[in-house]
Amino acid sequence: MKRNDILWKSILEDTFDDFLRFFFPDADELFDFDLGFEYLDKELEQLFPPEKDRYAPKYVDKLVKVFTNEGSEEWILVHIEVQGYADKFFADRMFTYYYRIWDKYRRRTIAFAILTDENESFRPCKFEHSFLGTALTYQFNTFKVLDQSDQCLAESNNPFSQVILTVKAALSGKKLGEEDLLSLKIQLARRLLSRNIPKAKIGKLMIFLKFYVRLGKEELDEKFDSEIDTLTHNDKTTMGIEEYLLYDAEMTGLEKGIEKGREEKNTSFTKKLLQETSFPPEEIARLVDVPLEFVMEIKEKL
Repeated sequence: MKRNDILWKSILEDTFDDFLRFFFPDADELFDFDLGFEYLDKELEQLFPPEKDRYAPKYVDKLVKVFTNEGSEEWILVHIEVQGYADKFFADRMFTYYYRIWDKYRRRTIAFAILTDENESFRPCKFEHSFLGTALTYQFNTFKVLDQSDQCLAESNNPFSQVILTVKAALSGKKLGEEDLLSLKIQLARRLLSRNIPKAKIGKLMIFLKFYVRLGKEELDEKFDSEIDTLTHNDKTTMGIEEYLLYDAEMTGLEKGIEKGREEKNTSFTKKLLQETSFPPEEIARLVDVPLEFVMEIKEKL
């Protein structure tokens, strides 16, 4: 979940102009792209502090200041939520974001909910509340990834279409075999390199593809990396791949750090159970969710 948060936050910034053009065909008439964008994530976090519990569900949220073509440097806000599982309180949370944003900025806000889950019936699009003649309805844009056409996305030259194709591939991966998923991932990489996409964005999109679609085995990852190496060496016009390789190394280091932290936590918990309870090793292994050999090794050291 943490890795997906990082990937989504990064790719939304890397392709935000494409994001606007993806949802608004007349985006260039509506917005002043020359003035750039201002990402207000820190301000959003102040309005909606994260849970103190580090194991609480994570949400990907972005708040972006966008200038319009209405003159006098008029600007609006774009609020984006990426939701990966069904949550009955999601619409409530969207409304809470809205009124806190309005209270601080008093600006027009466009809200998007990008739903990346597999639940066909989870389609929140508004928050409603009424009582004794007082009523409120807050409606927001909902984009269900499952609904999108693979063919339309594949034919599009908009880089954000490639982001959605990647997410769809990750969802499909739960139903495909390992080799089939590898083939699909390589196919997406080839398609990405063949599209008329600005060179500076190729590496960003490749990073998202590599880490979002998980193959689950080191040898499959190596096959994918080998294929990417072949493709990029054959395509002399491709730029941004150096950044991709650098990020690859950084993410690998991050994952190793996360794994080390998890192992340290499991070790500490196992020691505590061994020293302070009479639970048998088999029960401790079940409680900590580790192999029995892990528990026995720590017990021997103690």
